[in-house]
Amino acid sequence: MSEECPPPAILWTAPKDSLRAAFEPSLFRRNSETVTARLESHLADLSVRGLELADPGDLARAARALMTTERDGIAGFDEKRLAAIVDLYVRTGIQVHSPGYMGRQFSGAVPLAGVIDFVGSVVNQPSSYYEAGQLPITAERIMAEELNRFIGWEPGRFAMVTTSGGSLANLTALLAARNRACPGIWARGEHRGRGRPAIAVGEDVHYSVTRAAGVLGIGETRIVRLPVDRRGRIAARRVPRVLAAAERRGLEVFCLVASAGTTALGAFDPIDELAGIAARRGIWLHVDGAHGASLLVSDALRHRLRGIEKADSLTWDAHKLMFVPAPCTLLFYRNAQDAPGAFRHRAASYVSDEEPDAHCAFDNGDKNVECTKRPLIMPLWTLWAMYGPALFAEKIEHLCRTTAEAHHVLLGESDFEPLHAPESNILCFRYRPREIGEDQVHRLQSRIRKQVRLGGRFFISKVDVRGTAALRVVLMNHEVTTEHFRMLLAEVRSVGDRLLREDALH
Repeated sequence: MSEECPPPAILWTAPKDSLRAAFEPSLFRRNSETVTARLESHLADLSVRGLELADPGDLARAARALMTTERDGIAGFDEKRLAAIVDLYVRTGIQVHSPGYMGRQFSGAVPLAGVIDFVGSVVNQPSSYYEAGQLPITAERIMAEELNRFIGWEPGRFAMVTTSGGSLANLTALLAARNRACPGIWARGEHRGRGRPAIAVGEDVHYSVTRAAGVLGIGETRIVRLPVDRRGRIAARRVPRVLAAAERRGLEVFCLVASAGTTALGAFDPIDELAGIAARRGIWLHVDGAHGASLLVSDALRHRLRGIEKADSLTWDAHKLMFVPAPCTLLFYRNAQDAPGAFRHRAASYVSDEEPDAHCAFDNGDKNVECTKRPLIMPLWTLWAMYGPALFAEKIEHLCRTTAEAHHVLLGESDFEPLHAPESNILCFRYRPREIGEDQVHRLQSRIRKQVRLGGRFFISKVDVRGTAALRVVLMNHEVTTEHFRMLLAEVRSVGDRLLREDALH
């Protein structure tokens, strides 16, 4: 028998200088200074500007022109190329810091929040497990306790996890609700209850909830639509009758989803009344407060969420009215034991500890879809630590006051139709000069929105309200004044009149 040859010696080879150069700490400072100088100028620009909507082909060509042609090795650092990339990035984005931005629910972040998000990208500490993200996970615990002072659950009995967006939080909460109501469905994929599992939602519920029904295998046909009133809120008095009808059809509603700030109108469902209905029927009450839960931090506005302490779960987007970079969503459970119920499986050996210690109790990977998760909480916790809750309360109250003032302006304009008295910072209206017929209203609003966007001064959105298109503003920037709103109305009127004249000529 021949002797085995010894394995060849493995020699360590030093990294090439070009590789080390890309990670050079001094280059980090140069990169940062190049970027921050441009971002400072961007933040200081308070001119009225909307969106520079580039042709996709032109933008692709501009982006490709900024790419190195080096393919055989690592290209050397080009500061001018970096500056041009940043300029293109900033120029082609929605100008969230401009008074012309009134269109979406994400906000311009408090500058310090952006700095801390930058720190998180550099130190790169995923925050689902304590050993990987010690401060982020600790900060999650602290912020859960701080924010629960406004929710009102029993300290030590509730739980909070962070997720990458409200859609994921809603899905996770519905999973927890379904698994509690249908204990065998996770393992066996079947439900042995008295009826087919179903979800009850308001007619204006966010699409992520109806999408979640498909993901969960419940299906859109088992979504029970609850009627809403003229203000876009679930009509609580009519809910028992609708739920009883669903039960007669063989449906077993396991979760009722209420909205605290609907996407369309910013309406707040009557949580207190709905909680009573859900409790009597043994139904989980989930509140999608992605937009409006932040009103809890305001003494003046907290009443919009009366009864929130009776909910089983709550989605709260901090990247909306807490003014931090997206995404940063907080998912709360009234009962902590419900949190791991969303995902009933044993963690993999590479993340679980066979001999758990005190640190493992802080892990939350078993409560999230995500295993590798950004330290989402750090910008919010840092703002809270540095400025306190008044920063958020004052800005939210200011935005809601300005929106109420904008509504008052609309009431004085005979050719505009306000569709609701705003409950938050969302306002919907239509341009309706007397000469247009009902058949023209829907298309006119859609065309106005598109032309205003292309004009590049204002960015607003469009939403269907009671089946007809409406113009929608979301005031996220405290620099927006009623004068800016009047400027927007003047542009809407000008665009609308031009479109009507063009139609008349044809």
